[in-house]
Amino acid sequence: MITPPDRTPLPREFFDRPVLRVAPDLLGRVLVRTTPDGPIALRLTEVEAYDGPNDPGSHAYRGRTARNGVMFGPPGHVYVYFTYGMWHCMNLVCGPEGTASGILLRAGEVVEGVEQARKRRFSARDDKELAKGPARLATALEVDRTLDGTDACAPGDTPLRMLTGTPVAPDQVRNGPRTGVSGEGGNGDVHPWRFWVAGDPTVSPYRPHVPRRRSS
Repeated sequence: MITPPDRTPLPREFFDRPVLRVAPDLLGRVLVRTTPDGPIALRLTEVEAYDGPNDPGSHAYRGRTARNGVMFGPPGHVYVYFTYGMWHCMNLVCGPEGTASGILLRAGEVVEGVEQARKRRFSARDDKELAKGPARLATALEVDRTLDGTDACAPGDTPLRMLTGTPVAPDQVRNGPRTGVSGEGGNGDVHPWRFWVAGDPTVSPYRPHVPRRRSS
């Protein structure tokens, strides 16, 4: 359970910073999903940073589209996308409006509403797996494209809201290559922009990018 001091909402100014400052600072923060059945609270344990038009791995690299429009808006809003024709993933927009930087929420620990999350993630072998990976996280919180554009910093009851939580000490933060992202700039280099809590069992396993085979 999250304690009352940890329920202070994160201000918009928190997100109005460079993406590589916001991303590691999100670890230990709490995302609350409000549903008709009650709230589900998630302590973030793993995230990935994407630096908009400066980052070939970002959905915003080639400019604004109908799909990624939220990324170009104010910081603190939620960007949800649909992938592989079956999964949703959610991001938090950061940086000044127009920069299109975002942070993919990769994994977390469900600290409230566990029973609700279990119903949505009935295939999870234990509670550590409820939100272990970005698609599992979105499924556990019942997040889909209808929540794209939600203001996670808005006052009052909102479908998604970011709370202060308990920030992770810097010496407990690890970073490395992003999962499944091909080399940027054509030179095989990858950005070490995935951040996670050291030793936390809810962190997802790293998987390198595997090029898709062309059909003959």
